[in-house]
Amino acid sequence: MEKKIRVLMAKPGLDGHDRGVKVVSRALRDAGFEVIYTGLRQTPEQIVNAAIEEDVDAIGLSLLSGAHNTLFLRVIELLKEQDAADILVFAGGVIPETDIPGLLEAGVSAIFTPGTPTSETIDFLRENIDLN
Repeated sequence: MEKKIRVLMAKPGLDGHDRGVKVVSRALRDAGFEVIYTGLRQTPEQIVNAAIEEDVDAIGLSLLSGAHNTLFLRVIELLKEQDAADILVFAGGVIPETDIPGLLEAGVSAIFTPGTPTSETIDFLRENIDLN
């Protein structure tokens, strides 16, 4: 049986808008990925613990509240502390262009802003996750 890419999708912080993360989660599932959605209002600690427990290949973070510089970086920091920095982190949401370079430099692998076709996210994950 072919191994599938496992992705944990999460909404960190107090952001209560989940339509986008649900659309991306469904697109990933329809493309053959295994998707675990943690639900709304997750702490970085909850997200990282779930990712490790579920043995995922990637974490997708979705945020519209503006707290991305704090919450995304905390997830990256916790992954390093837990010796799980091999889990790829990608993100989406309303993220100002000026914040993207710093997030990428800190370890977020890709950022998909509103309007990005889900096919770009699917292609990115397939190209950047080695299942061997």
